[in-house]
Amino acid sequence: MPELPEVETVKRGLAPTFEGALITKVDQNRADLRFPFPDGFSNRLAGRRLTALSRRSKYLLGDIDSGEVLIMHLGMSGSFRIENDLAADTPGRFAHARGKDPKHDHVVFHLETADGGSARVLYNDPRRFGFMDLVARPALAEHPYFRDLGLEPLGNDLSGDTLARLFAGRKTNLKAALLNQKLIAGLGNIYVCEALWRTGLSPERAAGTLVSKSGRPTRKAVVLADNIRETLEEAIRAGGSSLRDHTQADGTLGYFQHSFAVYDREGEACRTPGCIGKVARLVQSNRSTFYCPACQT
Repeated sequence: MPELPEVETVKRGLAPTFEGALITKVDQNRADLRFPFPDGFSNRLAGRRLTALSRRSKYLLGDIDSGEVLIMHLGMSGSFRIENDLAADTPGRFAHARGKDPKHDHVVFHLETADGGSARVLYNDPRRFGFMDLVARPALAEHPYFRDLGLEPLGNDLSGDTLARLFAGRKTNLKAALLNQKLIAGLGNIYVCEALWRTGLSPERAAGTLVSKSGRPTRKAVVLADNIRETLEEAIRAGGSSLRDHTQADGTLGYFQHSFAVYDREGEACRTPGCIGKVARLVQSNRSTFYCPACQT
């Protein structure tokens, strides 16, 4: 499933076309994706203007001038592509043949863009694990999708002090604590592995060990918070990771996977300067964790 940097990359790719655009028509080519579409989905969007595009955790949020929010989730294989007056096909390169088979174009947004042009934004999803919904903006925070989500890791809220507050008394391992969406929203397996390696922390270490007896963050907690943010920001600048099905909104690939230090590098030499260890793999909560047993303690 695409992680936060991939979703943020898609948001930034869609925003110039989507924001300020008038939705003239919506082609809904099936009754459901992962979940059924809301009643009157196409009619509730047609003739409305999308005023802003944002992201919360791994959800894309399009504010509509009707007061509703278009919620979009990519699932495992969902992607958007943009077609406009100048391009009849998706620009860029693809890691896999995806987004070109029209039988998987489940939703098509026909737009009059803010600059006076026209465009189509197509949602393609072969596995149909993604979904879309419409929710009134005032009800969004308490909606089941969002009411239990934790803080955003890219914001200023993430700090050593925050991790100390979240992890105090927790005996669960660091990997599980960081993947807990009720604590920190949007962190996924890849970037947790990378951030823990950068910080020299074992994924099996108890989360509560990053909190002192007085409730203050340890030095490692402060460094971990910084490394989480830096890892995500670097991945966003690189356009995401393009693992399996992910591509950016313009069809080009993400390249952060070339910077992975531990993820999917089992048996390779650790990249920590001076470390003679090798990257190992273990399974935690049915997910592969990659780390260096020699320098992550």
